[in-house]
Amino acid sequence: MSLTATLPAANAAAQTNGEPLNYLNNGHGIRSWLLTKDHKRIAILYLISVSIFFVIGGIFALLVRINLLSPNGLFEPDTYNRIFTAHGIVMVFFFLVPAVPAILGNFLLPIMIGAKDMAFPKINLLSWYCYIIGAAFALTALVAGGVDTGWTFYTPYSTTYSNSNVLLTGIGIFIVGFSSILTGINFIVTVHTMRAPGMTWFRLPLFVWAHYATALVIMLGTPVLAITVALMALERIAHVGIFDPALGGDPVLFQHMFWFYSHPAVYIMVLPAMGVVSELIANMSRKRIFGYKIVAMSSLAIAVFGFLVWGHHLFVATQSVYLGIIFSFLSYVVAIPSAIKVFNWTATLFKGSISFDTPMLYGLGFIGLFLIGGMTGLFTAALGLDVHITDTYFVVAHFHYVMVGGSLMGFLGGMHLWWGKITGRMYPESWARAAMVIQFIGFNLTFFPQFLLGYLGMPRRYASYPPEFQVLHVLSTAGATILGIGLLITIIYFIWSLKKGQRAPANPWGAAGLEWHTSSPPPTENFLVAPVVTWEAYDFTQTEPKAQ
Repeated sequence: MSLTATLPAANAAAQTNGEPLNYLNNGHGIRSWLLTKDHKRIAILYLISVSIFFVIGGIFALLVRINLLSPNGLFEPDTYNRIFTAHGIVMVFFFLVPAVPAILGNFLLPIMIGAKDMAFPKINLLSWYCYIIGAAFALTALVAGGVDTGWTFYTPYSTTYSNSNVLLTGIGIFIVGFSSILTGINFIVTVHTMRAPGMTWFRLPLFVWAHYATALVIMLGTPVLAITVALMALERIAHVGIFDPALGGDPVLFQHMFWFYSHPAVYIMVLPAMGVVSELIANMSRKRIFGYKIVAMSSLAIAVFGFLVWGHHLFVATQSVYLGIIFSFLSYVVAIPSAIKVFNWTATLFKGSISFDTPMLYGLGFIGLFLIGGMTGLFTAALGLDVHITDTYFVVAHFHYVMVGGSLMGFLGGMHLWWGKITGRMYPESWARAAMVIQFIGFNLTFFPQFLLGYLGMPRRYASYPPEFQVLHVLSTAGATILGIGLLITIIYFIWSLKKGQRAPANPWGAAGLEWHTSSPPPTENFLVAPVVTWEAYDFTQTEPKAQ
């Protein structure tokens, strides 16, 4: 008898007020949530808080686009500096970095390996509190007038010349870094020590492989950011000559330290989304991922090579030409594992039983946007061409195609695939498909014109620009409006589904994986019958096809 077959009888024996006992109704009141050690409830806490910051970051993005409708701008340059800085800080540190790992990773990773919870439940809760405390400092800085340094905090401006709330924001980022580190520790130890009997390394879902690789990057990279921010604060407070040349420091040292974390952070943002896309492609085509082991190893390769390419951010920052050649070569090499993933996803689709439901649309959208972002990354890795496009809108467009297009498509694809599992309710499929198409059109209309702007020489972070660039900026703002409408529709029907959505069965997609062998939503300890894994990853003989 399969594990799925034992669930109805087991659930019937665990009823509270006529409802199946699950993590949502096992304990009521705010206190039960704020003191919970259940990884699923912690994921919900992250979902609420990260979503709030996504909306805040989106508002600042809208203000940026409104300002750029006119060549002369609507805001004063200093105000505009604070707006785009707030957008960058909120989106990078409080949405893109935690979104997929802290929400989907927290919720799904223990279930996918057959564990009852994370290895360190109290530390898991502490990670959320670190996030909230760090976010509180950042919000206080925004309310107090914001920061005008850009989200990269380049010195010596951030340490000497800026009169904005650099210290307050730096403290917030320093604290939220511990949230990432604690989550990374939990992922690594959980995967190593809590896999169900029979769950060997090469039976792990690719989602787990991606999060394991991400945890390694977090553990090795985030402390460097913490040290960098601490040194920036020390120089600002005590005027110690670390980065300021007037004090005997070296501003390029800050760039080396910042990008040693921040380029691997690109993979903290996009690697988990790649893990989601592997699940989307496999489950929506009912085929084992082509070259499963190669795709798993490519996640580890990305994690390793990601630490070797930070210098391509310094091609025009006094870096040796010879060192630049090395970093340029390595920047091409790091594209190979990502290209392997795209190739293998495409090969998986070949002759698959493809279902074009919303999760698959987001998976295909990820491939399209990430492909554009990756290909344009080769331009920024070319030494000669990078001199022309550095600090232009070409870099802005490339960054957003990879980070926002990739991470957001992966995140939303995962939310749609597992929404029924998380909430016990299904969303309206027709609305979801329409919203995804609107988002895809809006995203491309927003950022593709920016490639042209950058190639033509439009520098980023300028509040005003020559009139000949206005048409492309108007197109970009129109696209941002369309993208915002698509995202708003998604938020509305997700909230609507919590009360009005159809009840989700244990496996609404006919998908493979342990998470589909438990109820929707899962019980507190994930499984009423302890799983024993006797099949390979993505074995669809263990599942029934999706109900029509």
